[in-house]
Amino acid sequence: MLHFSLESVDPRGAASSRVVAVEPRRFVIAGWTGRDVKAIEHHIEELAELGVPRPSSVPLYYRASKELLSQSPSLEVLGSDSSGEAEPVLFFAQGEWWLTVGSDHTDRKVESYSVAVSKQMCVKPVASAAWRWSEIVSRQDEIVLESRILEDGEWVSYQRGTLASIRPLESLRDGYLSQGNEAQEGFFLSCGTLGAIPNAQGKGIRPAQAMEIAIRDTSRSRAIVHRYAVLPLPVVA
Repeated sequence: MLHFSLESVDPRGAASSRVVAVEPRRFVIAGWTGRDVKAIEHHIEELAELGVPRPSSVPLYYRASKELLSQSPSLEVLGSDSSGEAEPVLFFAQGEWWLTVGSDHTDRKVESYSVAVSKQMCVKPVASAAWRWSEIVSRQDEIVLESRILEDGEWVSYQRGTLASIRPLESLRDGYLSQGNEAQEGFFLSCGTLGAIPNAQGKGIRPAQAMEIAIRDTSRSRAIVHRYAVLPLPVVA
């Protein structure tokens, strides 16, 4: 069971929130969701350097276990070949759609031979607050998506951009629902990501000790932020 502080703003600008429990019932991860064809190709090439095969179509929808969603401040992973990436997440609860931020934390070694299998390998962190989607949809391109990682003892910027770089989230949602699927209470859709900012050595996608993911609504001076630590487990042969 996940718990969210659902935040909304009335027509007069007054903010309110309530905490609700949401039981995930279906979890889908949309991949290759960039709006810019060149940006998509860049991300494909970025992953190709890690041995990840090119997608069969764009976008793709991967079903993942609903039990993977977690609001824990830490996650355990096998070995040191995984990394996270900030993603906007739409979910259906209380009869309407909400927006939060999550991390599609992925085992990159497994991803090199099967993206679908890699989606099942790691817990998927998700924040504990959400905004009413109907209040965001008309200005979604202004929402900032970003992440930082703890690298060599310092927090460094890892991703930064706006949702204008990602296909309109409602089109991704409707693209999945148009395939004969239904919007039901507890449906979660992770909507894609941005490319990683290379470090001084020119390396983009890379593991880290901890990660901070966020979406920022600058026009209303608010943000949803989630931070989690990554705890590697030994690989025993």
